Amino acid sequence: MITEATKARFAREVAKYPSERKQSAVMACLSIVQQELGYVSQESEAVIAEVLEMPEIAVHEVTTFYNMYNQQALGQFKLAVCTNLPCQLRGGKEALLHLEQRLKVHMGDTTVDGMFTLQQCECLGACADAPVMLVNDRDMCSFMSNDRLDQLVDALRAEAKK
Repeated sequence: MITEATKARFAREVAKYPSERKQSAVMACLSIVQQELGYVSQESEAVIAEVLEMPEIAVHEVTTFYNMYNQQALGQFKLAVCTNLPCQLRGGKEALLHLEQRLKVHMGDTTVDGMFTLQQCECLGACADAPVMLVNDRDMCSFMSNDRLDQLVDALRAEAKK
């Protein structure tokens, strides 16, 4: 759950804003929870709401609006493939389908071994590099042909075994 160390991190974010604007730290606090727990639970939303003196529903609205916040535990590697029109025109949908077949899961699911969660996402702002994807909301991967997708999956599996 939320530790005192996590609350201290919240406090550092809140301190960046005037006291009457502490709610502005909501996204930073959600990111902290996600970094530490891997997802944002209702319980953690309640703690953030208390710290920021805002309604729990307001925190939940932010959590559910942005797809970068996970609302349940995911696999070790979150693979988010852009399926907006520019990426679709350059193979984004096919990339998603290839990963579904390779990982033996449907979009939105996690592999049996708990290693990969496959998702689609909105525009990542790299249309010229399509199809593109994000790994764990941090690492952008461009020009994701089937071969490059296979190489990525193999590399991530190897990384997990270390």
